[in-house]
Amino acid sequence: MITHIQGKLSEKNPTHVVIDCNGVGYMLNISLHTYSQIPDDENLKLYTHLQVKEDSHTLFGFSSLAEREIFRLLLSVSGIGASTARTMLSSLTPKQVREGIATGDVALIQSIKGIGAKTAQRVILDLKDKVLKIYDIDEVSVSKGNTNKEEALSALEVLGFIKKQAERVVDKIVVQQPDASVEVIIKQALKNL
Repeated sequence: MITHIQGKLSEKNPTHVVIDCNGVGYMLNISLHTYSQIPDDENLKLYTHLQVKEDSHTLFGFSSLAEREIFRLLLSVSGIGASTARTMLSSLTPKQVREGIATGDVALIQSIKGIGAKTAQRVILDLKDKVLKIYDIDEVSVSKGNTNKEEALSALEVLGFIKKQAERVVDKIVVQQPDASVEVIIKQALKNL
């Protein structure tokens, strides 16, 4: 129903923010990850998820669409509520959660406060296929992040290249030149795509 809120930041805490939209203050519950991404300037836009229960309507705010998507996937798992999902996104980045699920890293998911072995296994079992499908991750190709590579891939996707093809080309470049800058990776990839 409410997909994002944009307005003046009037209150900022590690657990929630208040955004003033034309005189109406909206309180959004946030993760520590989103808190760390929020700039201190006045104007702010957060993507939202509205949770409606019998006794409350609660807004959750996210700095990125990817974080909101992971939050919603986590809510679909039996036994994971909004507060647990928020705790997961406060303990790990959305990318770490996504990669932990994709690689079946039970220890990583279980390292989050309040998540036991059974819940961690259920999260992975329920979400692994969805995460692999949505984010198009090959289980083999999940590597511990090269940020230049990630930025280059993101830029190539924006330019309209298919992720799988771009990834193959960029992987070759990164293997040949491990410390190549984002610009170098993109330029070389454009020659080979």
